[in-house]
Amino acid sequence: MARLTTIKPRLSISPPRLGRAPGDEQARLRERDRNVTWRKWYKTARWERLRQEILIRDNYTCRQTGVICAGKHPAPDSPVVDHVVPHRGDEALFWNPDNLQCVSKDYHDRIKQQMEKASHEP
Repeated sequence: MARLTTIKPRLSISPPRLGRAPGDEQARLRERDRNVTWRKWYKTARWERLRQEILIRDNYTCRQTGVICAGKHPAPDSPVVDHVVPHRGDEALFWNPDNLQCVSKDYHDRIKQQMEKASHEP
């Protein structure tokens, strides 16, 4: 039996109209990056140099817990360069080395995020 190859399909896959699918983390991150202009600063060579400078300055040690940050992302002991005072788009505060510290991913993702969420609540 021969296959029809000359007739083109009339239906095509259309993009979702309701937004991203639940659980689609990549889509959530793309959407987040698109909506906030300062997020692109984290993808610059300048940030990478500053990040390395801070990690070396702090000896890859979490300044809040004293844990040595020797893991590789996404390990809980992987190093994260964190803003002491949240910059919220303030460029001077974002690039200020005195406002940066090395913390463990576990501290950053659990304790620091809880503190920042609590400070936003009315």
